[in-house]
Amino acid sequence: MSGKAEEKMEAEKEEAEVVSKGDFILVELTGRVEETGEVFETTDEETAKKSGIYSENEVYGPRLIVVGEGWVLRGLDKRLEGVKIGEETEIEIPPEEAFGERDPRNIRMVPYRVLRSKGITPRIGESVEVDGRTAVVRSVGAGRVQLDFNHPLAGRRIVYKVKVLKRLEGDEERIRALIGRRFPGVDPESFGLKLLKKRVRITMPEEVFFADNIQLAKRAVALDIQRFLPDIEAVEFIEVIKRR
Repeated sequence: MSGKAEEKMEAEKEEAEVVSKGDFILVELTGRVEETGEVFETTDEETAKKSGIYSENEVYGPRLIVVGEGWVLRGLDKRLEGVKIGEETEIEIPPEEAFGERDPRNIRMVPYRVLRSKGITPRIGESVEVDGRTAVVRSVGAGRVQLDFNHPLAGRRIVYKVKVLKRLEGDEERIRALIGRRFPGVDPESFGLKLLKKRVRITMPEEVFFADNIQLAKRAVALDIQRFLPDIEAVEFIEVIKRR
């Protein structure tokens, strides 16, 4: 093999080992505030518990991301391109590409009685919902309450520790990942899957028959499949109820 051919193969190999726009990838990540080290997001259960952000309603583990689709912060999404698969890396994101800059126009003084009339007892540092918007109570006094409607992390520089575990290649692998995204906590392997010419047949496991919003989840899976696999024209769902 000539030197040029070897160089070409090596270049293609290196290109194959980095993330590109449109890739389906499974990612472990932890996001923290650069100035304080505060962890605000993680896919790792133990990290969540140690950081005081653990939630029983959260499903921890590697997260599916389709690069460029806006499933994560804009600044993180575009910086995933070029990341090496299998290597842990840190990605820094400026405020304007994370949660935005702080805007003084989003800070309001509201009469205390107005909040009490809405059933809200304001306490400094707590989050409250006013007219459909979430705000943090910054101060309470003299019959007035200062509410900050900026995102709590606005103006902060963010650092993500990221490890891309793998890139999903085949249609079946991608479809199972899309199913897992819409049915969190359910093993995607428990779904029967058959790829036909221009359709996909999905057999639902019994454990999801009575899940909340199952019809919405099925519709979301179908739309995801048709969006990312344009050759698929129809998605069929089968529910089999067996005699006990």
